[in-house]
Amino acid sequence: MIRGIRGATTVSRNSAEEILTATEELVAKIIELNKIDPDSVASVFISTTEDITAVFPARVLRNFPGWTYVPVMCMREIPVPNSLTNCIRVMLHVNTDIAQKEINHVYLNGAKVLRPDLDGSLI
Repeated sequence: MIRGIRGATTVSRNSAEEILTATEELVAKIIELNKIDPDSVASVFISTTEDITAVFPARVLRNFPGWTYVPVMCMREIPVPNSLTNCIRVMLHVNTDIAQKEINHVYLNGAKVLRPDLDGSLI
């Protein structure tokens, strides 16, 4: 079965260094909490709000050992008025037998407001 594992974070400015650092922190936490083996990952979608343009955040996945062949795609979020800005969202599609309610979704920094209903006690 394929499960979606979500996460999001924010950056304070549109700089390549900050975007890559924040994305790496987010993906590393998702991998750690869900014990993800790259061979179980079908694909990864990363979206950004329209104010993030300095770099493709997906680039950081190549820094993780074993992730060379995992398909990754960046895309733009729908610019909904009054929505969270400077936001990077991640969706990993992972082959797993873990129940939906046992998946650890990760929301960091200003993105915690996106899913206050999820228990963040592990983070």
